[in-house]
Amino acid sequence: MSNRNKFTDDYKKEMVKLITELGKKPADVARDIGVTPTTIRRWVKQYSLHGEDAFPGKGNLRPADAEQRRLEKENKELKEEIAILKKAMGIFSRDVK
Repeated sequence: MSNRNKFTDDYKKEMVKLITELGKKPADVARDIGVTPTTIRRWVKQYSLHGEDAFPGKGNLRPADAEQRRLEKENKELKEEIAILKKAMGIFSRDVK
């Protein structure tokens, strides 16, 4: 069984606000909730980079990342379709003797 604490995204946001808005030290907040200061600093960094979408949850992607993944998949499929069509054109455009 895991000894790791599981914090909700709302809880993480509240801890970040303690630091960013109230000026508490990351080490003090970390000690109070039982995590390392590095963890708190990582939460602050994620929140500063991604805002409200910073903590999507385990196995979930931020909306921008989900859209990026969808577009990459679509691009790959289109490239495969183009390659198939090029091969078909080559076959049908040959001179039959």
